[in-house]
Amino acid sequence: MRLLTCILTAAFLVVAIPFTPAVAQNQPGFRVEKVVDGIDVPWGMAWLPDGDMLVTNRGGQLYRVHNGQLSAPLGGVPEVHVNGQGGLLDIVLHPQYAANGWIYITYSSLEGTGTGSHTAIMRAKLQGNSLVQQQILYKGEDNSTRGAHYGSRIAFDRDGYLYFSIGDRGAHFENAQQLDRDGGKIYRLFDDGRVPEDNPFVNTTGAKTAVYSYGHRNPQGLTLHPITGKIWEHEHGPMGGDEINIIKPGVNYGWPIIGYGINYNGEPLVEATSRPGFEQPVFYWDPSIAPSGMAFITSDNYGPELKNHLLVGSLKFRYIVHLVLDGDRVVANEIVFPGIGRVRNIKQGPDGYIYVATEGDGIMRILPE
Repeated sequence: MRLLTCILTAAFLVVAIPFTPAVAQNQPGFRVEKVVDGIDVPWGMAWLPDGDMLVTNRGGQLYRVHNGQLSAPLGGVPEVHVNGQGGLLDIVLHPQYAANGWIYITYSSLEGTGTGSHTAIMRAKLQGNSLVQQQILYKGEDNSTRGAHYGSRIAFDRDGYLYFSIGDRGAHFENAQQLDRDGGKIYRLFDDGRVPEDNPFVNTTGAKTAVYSYGHRNPQGLTLHPITGKIWEHEHGPMGGDEINIIKPGVNYGWPIIGYGINYNGEPLVEATSRPGFEQPVFYWDPSIAPSGMAFITSDNYGPELKNHLLVGSLKFRYIVHLVLDGDRVVANEIVFPGIGRVRNIKQGPDGYIYVATEGDGIMRILPE
């Protein structure tokens, strides 16, 4: 058993604790296999009951992958405003997809008020090689020409509620702390787009009633904890301060009032690292890793050391971070698969294997030898 250098978030101290990693690029017994390439920025991945994979490309295309072969772009995809970080984003199947056929997609939409676009979520059904019965469930307002911080990820909880994220659109002081403005928030809806009557701001005058939590910067990770049923989120900080949070109703996560990063010009940005009334992150990175995609691993394919722990992709450093959990606490983190690529998303497939979507390098699958 080797020593793993890890970071404990509470005091942000570097300590060494014993830990045997489940997987690492140079560890015998595991290999990285390319599943498919030819997708420039594969953002979202979802699996159909027949095992085929649906993959969104940020450039506006939706593909179907069958036995490693990439289809032609599917039809019926909504018009997408490809604008900086905006485009065709996440894709998730309804938990009862086999019964109802609904597919959920987030994207940058030109619909609505104002110049430019904003993040929208829609649902549709796949008929042959085309999406049909498209329904827009929510659309952020007002549109902006900024190319930053669209978000966006989708998750369902155990009760069937639909969660999705919208970033602050680069206007953090205007959006993230204002309940009457979209952006910098996690939203919760029924699966058909209705607002739950117990959402935290339903009775708040002027508030966007779909808002579930606020004070977020640019959430590009959103997933369900397999044991607790809680929704976990991660978001980009500026220079430093990428965060992991557990999403709670009505809670303010602080951006841009509190945080652990500084402005890109090197000057202070947030007012403090903590303040009463603002939630602290479960974990944060400083310096930033530019996180994108996250997945709890429930499969037995990789041994007990990884089961129910969390994997997070790094765009900046082209590796995966393995976060070791003790309940709701992150007790250690290690770099695994360095050099795998600019990671955009991580998912566990229905076969129990880990799939990693990388920008320009294709979609990989991590396998035991």
